Amino acid sequence: MLYALSAFFYRTASWKSLLLAIVLYLPIPIFLLRPLEARLNQLAGYEIGPIDLLIFEFDPARIQKMVADYGLQGRAIYAQGALIDDTIYPIIYTFLFCVILSLLYRRRVVAPGSLVNIFPVTSLVFDLLENAFIITLLRGYPAPQPTVAVLCLVASNLKWLSLFITAVLAIYGLVRLIKQRAVTGKLSA
Repeated sequence: MLYALSAFFYRTASWKSLLLAIVLYLPIPIFLLRPLEARLNQLAGYEIGPIDLLIFEFDPARIQKMVADYGLQGRAIYAQGALIDDTIYPIIYTFLFCVILSLLYRRRVVAPGSLVNIFPVTSLVFDLLENAFIITLLRGYPAPQPTVAVLCLVASNLKWLSLFITAVLAIYGLVRLIKQRAVTGKLSA
């Protein structure tokens, strides 16, 4: 299944699919996620932000305090956003990153093989797990859920780590492509 997914992206990755992915990606953070964050901040009375955006956080008590600070309406709005908007968003950014890596690595042999182009799927999995834990925390309030908070942080940190690795793979692929073009003078990827 992984090889079929990888082959699909290598086969369909083009400048057109990249443009499509960008067009699908851009409206979500601008028109869905940013207003959700602003609403959460307004309801909490201070700049609290969503749990999803905590990068390499290690404090489960902070997560539980954030859930409390969102308030009843904020928790309901955030849970709905995490269920709908923040489920669509990881799928679209995964598609975008898979297309980018497919374009960059299409004609290169890379260890551990051709699956490098679907590495962003790991971010998708961890992001969806993080969302499930966030929804559990939001809907389970006021019951203390320290285990769920820890699992949320683990999923979140693994999401951010995999996104960082994806960025490194993209930068590495781009540098290799530029070097190859400088040597060969070719403009095709």
